[in-house]
Amino acid sequence: MGVRSAVREIRHPAASDLDLAEILRTVGDPLRLAIVRTLADRGELSCTQIQDGVGLPPSTCSYHLRLLREAGVTRTRADGTERFTTLRTDDLNKRFPGLLDVLLR
Repeated sequence: MGVRSAVREIRHPAASDLDLAEILRTVGDPLRLAIVRTLADRGELSCTQIQDGVGLPPSTCSYHLRLLREAGVTRTRADGTERFTTLRTDDLNKRFPGLLDVLLR
């Protein structure tokens, strides 16, 4: 019997499972679009840096980051107690060429 990890796995949809309608619904919210643009401009950011960048309280920011991750727009990695988020640029560009360019205009 294996030892259970104290850190919960962060789940992301496979690139082949990304759904354009779900992505568009998710980034259609102005706050989530602001997060996407912030990540595009600044690269990988901690949750705190994203909160400060878009001016959201922690619980609200966590909610929006979860929706972006579940839609496949972002990837989150854990480093100790910190969580860092990046855009899934390569996956999005391969699956939906030009989509990020449109969103970032």
